Amino acid sequence: MRERKKGRQHGMYGWIWRHLPGNTLVRALISLVLVLAVVYVLFQYVFPWAEPLLPFSDGTLDERREG
Repeated sequence: MRERKKGRQHGMYGWIWRHLPGNTLVRALISLVLVLAVVYVLFQYVFPWAEPLLPFSDGTLDERREG
């Protein structure tokens, strides 16, 4: 297991947080804008593109009518 240095944030989010400019409030606002941008891109482009590739719209029940 890797040893961690004390007082240092690790991982992807820690790396992003350390590289954002400004104080804590500015970093929080920039982070919020980044999250909103990612959500927008996902809902506007990625999910509509992936929807036809997913099997969720395939029905599993046969509709049979006996007369």
